[in-house]
Amino acid sequence: MKKKFLTLLTLLVLTLSGSAQMPLVHPWQGKKVAYFGDSITDPRNKAAAKKYWHLLQEWLGITPYVYAVSGRQWNDIPRQADKLMAEHKDSVDAIIILMGTNDYNNGVPLGKWYEEKEEEVMYGHGQPKKMTKRTRQYLCMDNSTYRGRINIAMNKVKRMYPTKQIVVLTPLHRQNFHANEKNWQCSEDYTNSCGEYLKAYVDATKEMADVWAVPVIDFGALTGLYPMMDEYAQYFNNADTDRLHPNGKGHERMAKTLMYQLLTLPVF
Repeated sequence: MKKKFLTLLTLLVLTLSGSAQMPLVHPWQGKKVAYFGDSITDPRNKAAAKKYWHLLQEWLGITPYVYAVSGRQWNDIPRQADKLMAEHKDSVDAIIILMGTNDYNNGVPLGKWYEEKEEEVMYGHGQPKKMTKRTRQYLCMDNSTYRGRINIAMNKVKRMYPTKQIVVLTPLHRQNFHANEKNWQCSEDYTNSCGEYLKAYVDATKEMADVWAVPVIDFGALTGLYPMMDEYAQYFNNADTDRLHPNGKGHERMAKTLMYQLLTLPVF
């Protein structure tokens, strides 16, 4: 397996450098992928003419089913999943979710993954089985907290699509967003209304990998997009008023990052 993987990577490098005679077929080539999220993924957002999923469609022939809506938070994922099911049933190969920046901006409390309760359970090891008191954890389904919303969303999506690949992307770094006097958002170096930095929401998103057995791609780190520096303003919609939404160049970096990361994951 290791030898095959190294061979695959070598072929990829050679193909992209133009030195190989045989083109590499990406494992996600030609698949049908649903995209859940917020304004960064929303096709109606005008910050970029071509979003990352547009580019993956061009490069890999992926058919995109996009349900992202501007301003939405993790509590909207169940609605997006319902819409996908209503329109395409089971005819989708994978689901990619990019969400969380609006939960931070709206000051959604982080909450907890589990509630605990003491119960009796039958147990026996090296001795006759008997009822024994143990502490048991239950997933916290609190729609008013970040972790609770994720639990609700993943409980639904994984039950609806148990045979499909589900991939989660962490929120991107964000600087100021000044749409108008009623939509004036701070940069990530300020805490939100509940006293948390963006990093806390990114870290909680990463924890999903253990809680929900889903691959989580650290999009904020791997894309290299860092709007806190003026040098990176070129990748965002407007240097002065919108360093939240990546522009065309930003989405190209996102697409390239995702294309390589998806090489490590089976599509179904």
